[in-house]
Amino acid sequence: MATPFRLTTPAPPGDATGRTAEVYAQLTADFGVGHAPTFVALSAAPDLLAATWAVLRESLLAGRVPRTDKELVALGVSAANRCPFCVDAHTVLLHATGDHRLAETVARGGTPDDPGRAALVAWGRATANPGAPGAAVRPFGPRDAPEFIGTALAFHFVNRMVSALLTEDLLPGGLQRLRLVRSLGGRALARTVRRPLPPGASLPLLRGPAGPAPQWAEDAPVGTAFAALRRAAAVGGGRLGDAAREAVVAAVDAWDGTPEPLGGDRTAAVLAGVPAAQRPGARLALLAALAPYRITEADAEAWRIADPDPYDADLVRVLAFGAMAAVCRIETSVHEPLHRPRLTAH
Repeated sequence: MATPFRLTTPAPPGDATGRTAEVYAQLTADFGVGHAPTFVALSAAPDLLAATWAVLRESLLAGRVPRTDKELVALGVSAANRCPFCVDAHTVLLHATGDHRLAETVARGGTPDDPGRAALVAWGRATANPGAPGAAVRPFGPRDAPEFIGTALAFHFVNRMVSALLTEDLLPGGLQRLRLVRSLGGRALARTVRRPLPPGASLPLLRGPAGPAPQWAEDAPVGTAFAALRRAAAVGGGRLGDAAREAVVAAVDAWDGTPEPLGGDRTAAVLAGVPAAQRPGARLALLAALAPYRITEADAEAWRIADPDPYDADLVRVLAFGAMAAVCRIETSVHEPLHRPRLTAH
């Protein structure tokens, strides 16, 4: 039977125990989809799974900002990152909020009639280009910034992991492309999506110190969740080797948001100073950061041959390191911190 997963083979959700089972239980209650492929794909690394869920829950699902508005930001981010799986998912979730006309407008690539909502989609798209003027011009006030910024950064990470680890189809055979299917899917999730959620309920799923919360989060729970995700993603840097890690971070630091022509010659040039044994891992991380849709089974197999312990958990963490390096780069465009975050290995 065909599955939506690529590069790894996640354990059946029914076999989950411990923290992974706890995350799945909260997904069922708060997200409406207990075994969503987006999260099952991360299940080999429970710390990463829990932190990713926590960031998404505390930004997109919980809080005072209308869910519809945050879904528009998530959709703008996903469209800019060329993640069709996530675009389709957010279209269904917009149907679930009850605004069916809005959902179909954005599904067709149109602009919402309401100027404020159109600005939210445009801002979400603009955040994909670090340094672009549009990313710094926020169509929301300071009080709502933690939820909107958290949502944008959450999906810059999620889009990259989804593009690497899942196929493009949200439903078998691409059924989500049918308007009737999108509408019915939204109606099935409507009760869960429209139910207000208390902030902070995901934080007990995190283990150990998360590190300092980002300034843009102020004291909102999404700040703790984001710090935990940054820490969990940094673990993958330890799998790369010093030269590979520094090459990836340097390339991402120099990225201005334009699509990277990361073909064989370009990648080879970026990684020229990296020892041959470290290059497959560095290539995976670099692609996860800048062009995750270009990752192939051959790239994963080259890493498995070069790595002495090629477990799925390690592959997921290497990809997460690259994805989070890009998120840290993007973070500087949506909120310039006193000290720019730089992802290092833990």
